[in-house]
Amino acid sequence: MKHWFITTDGSLKARWKKAFQNVGASTPATYEHQISPNDLAWLSTTIESWPSLLPKLVEQGAIVVVLSYTPDDREALSALDLGARGYVHTLAAADVLNQVALVVTNQGVWVGQELLAKVLGGTFKALQQRVDHDRYQHSDYLGLLTERERGVALAVARGATNKEAARQLDITERTVKAHLSAIFKKLEVRDRLQLILKLAPVAEQADM
Repeated sequence: MKHWFITTDGSLKARWKKAFQNVGASTPATYEHQISPNDLAWLSTTIESWPSLLPKLVEQGAIVVVLSYTPDDREALSALDLGARGYVHTLAAADVLNQVALVVTNQGVWVGQELLAKVLGGTFKALQQRVDHDRYQHSDYLGLLTERERGVALAVARGATNKEAARQLDITERTVKAHLSAIFKKLEVRDRLQLILKLAPVAEQADM
């Protein structure tokens, strides 16, 4: 695995070299020919087109972490929704970058603790202020699911574990897992976090 830092000019900061031995620099014009599957791509938001580059990197098989000089919840959510596994300050120290790399290469997600608590705790209104049109769009997502799948999806979107969802719906954990597999496929999401982000407004509205 190699670490690629994708910036506007392909520059490589000293702290990035300090953090990793196998490291390279790339630009939006050259990354496709450099990055291999399972490489870790550190994508800078100074690149205006980063939201369109991110899904392409994920499709290419890279693990993506977004680097931002001015981190905020909305941008972090956007990055995660597009497939990033991490979101961190561009000026993060070498030891922090090492921690981020360890987490995301082991199927984890790295964001600030406060944001993660908000997402998993279900305080979606503070994170995503959607217009009514967006709510209808999210309702359409639920229309793709069966009645039982909708129940599982909403339970998970509110932060329930498989065990808690099983208890709430009076089904087995094995059945919950089976429904989640179908839900991920139908809604084209990779994991629970992306499901939460996709259904957040609906889950919040259902609790009102």
